[in-house]
Amino acid sequence: MNSPVIDFMLARKSAPIQELAGPGPGDDDIATMLRIAARVPDHGRLAPFRFVLYRGDARQVVGERLAALAVKREGELPPARIEQERTRFSRAPLVIGVVFVPKANPKIPQWEMFLSAGMAAMNLIIAANALGYGANLITNWYSDVEEGRALLGLAPEERVVGFVHIGNHAGEIAERPRPDPAALVSDYAGPREI
Repeated sequence: MNSPVIDFMLARKSAPIQELAGPGPGDDDIATMLRIAARVPDHGRLAPFRFVLYRGDARQVVGERLAALAVKREGELPPARIEQERTRFSRAPLVIGVVFVPKANPKIPQWEMFLSAGMAAMNLIIAANALGYGANLITNWYSDVEEGRALLGLAPEERVVGFVHIGNHAGEIAERPRPDPAALVSDYAGPREI
């Protein structure tokens, strides 16, 4: 087997966010990444996801608001922690929020829609890598807090799938341990007893 696509997928790695640098992707590359991200299985063609771009000065604004929210929730924090919150969205030149947007549908369950949104996030990472950028997806504490989601621009019913940090990456990305696929597979052996 000598397929460039297979070789690319077998070698794909997430770049450490702190190693992502500018310049970030331009508008044409962003548009390409988002077109690829949206090409996912989507039962009922509901598009149960959307994308939020955090770039330029908006990254610092989000950081200041996250720092203030962390203080509000936890009380006085050490300067290093405040700085950590301030820089959450400014470590990479572009952060794309992948947001689950639930849709009312009597035949399609919410979990299936959420999986579609998750696939959009994975396609986004693959597209960024294919265009030569480093990328990494995280969620973090603010994704699971109503006030955090609100300050990041989400509606009350929406949920964070992940924030994809994208930028240029120089050098090698260290390999991490991967699961053994053979340990994750079984042949169907019939129904289990209930």
